[in-house]
Amino acid sequence: MKISSQNQLKGVIVAITEGMVNSEVDIELDNGMFIAAVITNSAVESLGLERDAAAFAFMKASNVMIGIGDFQVSARNVLPGKISAIKDGIVNSQVELDLGGGVKLTSVITKSSVDHLELAVGKEVSAIIKASSVVLGVE
Repeated sequence: MKISSQNQLKGVIVAITEGMVNSEVDIELDNGMFIAAVITNSAVESLGLERDAAAFAFMKASNVMIGIGDFQVSARNVLPGKISAIKDGIVNSQVELDLGGGVKLTSVITKSSVDHLELAVGKEVSAIIKASSVVLGVE
């Protein structure tokens, strides 16, 4: 399978919480961090998702926000890491994060946000991703 998403995180499903229409699927990534996805119950069924099964979490780089310092947000996924690279454009910048254990994540945010947050290689930050922005896949 080939997809356009730069962010393809592999892990194991540790919990599925079913609601009336959607389910929350929690995945433990290879580095021990967790990511939550909210998908439809029919998607859970059609993918055959179950606890202890392998799965991939995908997210567009433009759906990955960057936070610094101590903050509170409603997003379910806040993943701490270090900036490993920044590629500046005229309007947007690509920020690459090392989450440890070989897990990498890419964010695309405005260059003005990179400047405002004083982002630099080696700086500790958090990737912030809404659970509804995470798409799941299986092999």
